[in-house]
Amino acid sequence: MTTDDLLARHRAVLPSWMMLYYADPIELVSGSGRRVTDAQGRTYLDFFGGVLTNSIGYDIPEIREAVERQLRTGIVHTSTIYLIRQQVELAEKIARLSGIPDARVFFTNSGTEANEAALLVATNFRRSHQVLAVRNSYHGRSYAAMGVTGNRNWSVSGLNPLQVAWLHSGDRVRGLLSRLPEADRIDAAVEDLREVLATQTAGDVACLIAEPIQGVGGFVAPPDGLFAAWKKVLDEHGILLVSDEVQTGWGRTGEHFWGYQAHGVTPDLLTFAKGVGNGFALAGVVGRADVLDSVSGISFSTFGGNPLSAAAGNAVLDYLRDHDLQANAARVGAILADGLRAAVAGLDRVAEVRGRGLMLGVEFVRPGTTEPDPVLTTRVFEACRAGGLLAGKGGLHGNVLRMGPPLTLTEDEAREGLAILVEAIRSCVAEAVAA
Repeated sequence: MTTDDLLARHRAVLPSWMMLYYADPIELVSGSGRRVTDAQGRTYLDFFGGVLTNSIGYDIPEIREAVERQLRTGIVHTSTIYLIRQQVELAEKIARLSGIPDARVFFTNSGTEANEAALLVATNFRRSHQVLAVRNSYHGRSYAAMGVTGNRNWSVSGLNPLQVAWLHSGDRVRGLLSRLPEADRIDAAVEDLREVLATQTAGDVACLIAEPIQGVGGFVAPPDGLFAAWKKVLDEHGILLVSDEVQTGWGRTGEHFWGYQAHGVTPDLLTFAKGVGNGFALAGVVGRADVLDSVSGISFSTFGGNPLSAAAGNAVLDYLRDHDLQANAARVGAILADGLRAAVAGLDRVAEVRGRGLMLGVEFVRPGTTEPDPVLTTRVFEACRAGGLLAGKGGLHGNVLRMGPPLTLTEDEAREGLAILVEAIRSCVAEAVAA
């Protein structure tokens, strides 16, 4: 079977709004470490890890063996109406790591479901459907999660079960806060929060949901300490803080295990997904017992935290900690960030290289402006693939090249990927200038 045959079959039976990467989409058929191979036999260094999900990489013996042990028991699924040892053990680990006192954990299948669960819990706890969210955010593709997503490209419905009021993001390239000196941005954001509460809500708001670093939004991060400043105001009103750690968790930022820790505050709820399963469907929400137990009805999750995915999750967490991958993310991420910044210095087509650890973005603009250039971004994106490197795209305007490699990325692989990135950026910028 050729890739063209598979593409035609894909288009014949799957929705048109399911996007595929690349002008000539690829099928990945095998992987090892940080490399994947497509159906044509071409091997790539993977700098996107299944959208920051393959946090340990591919074909990792410790994870494979943990899953195979569970498969040999014959129990792949029981549902949460029965005790699941792997689930309890994983919940114990995550509760300890969360930093939330007296924590409880509810497992789901995806980050979208995790955020839905957090919104369900918060609105029940506060008996209010009013929610604060952040512009340029992304929280998932389901009904309520879309309602708190501040990016029109991903909010495909104007219908919303929640009443949402929007706060300014920490975008340093454009937007209201970008016009202010760095030292003044937190105070301005707090003033914005107070004004939004006073003018756009009835006061009894359920929660503020925010990403420590906006993922789909193009790896945009607010100033360190903003969450703590926000929470002082939220606490005055009894409003919960939900930290969406779907992309920032598990040590990816290098400096911290959770993104919220850059802000010197502990959230009331945090959501997780992606990296903890290393490709197995695993996600959830962590919160204080009094908050998570506030849901008055009974519930369960058919697949959430099933024995197989929980076995994988336990192996992933053990591997992360045993190999100190958080420190590796900081060390190897610095090679990429420093190298990229040095390479693009003076290029007026690059507005910013940003991110932390192994969560890095490059924003492309038209020369001498902050006007987004998604065309150039796509050219660089395709050039990376041609050079043997898989990256991602994002940002409100589709003009940010995103990198989220497995946390096991080596220094040599970082330098190899950096060379491909730099060549792709320089050659595509040169072509744009000459055009």
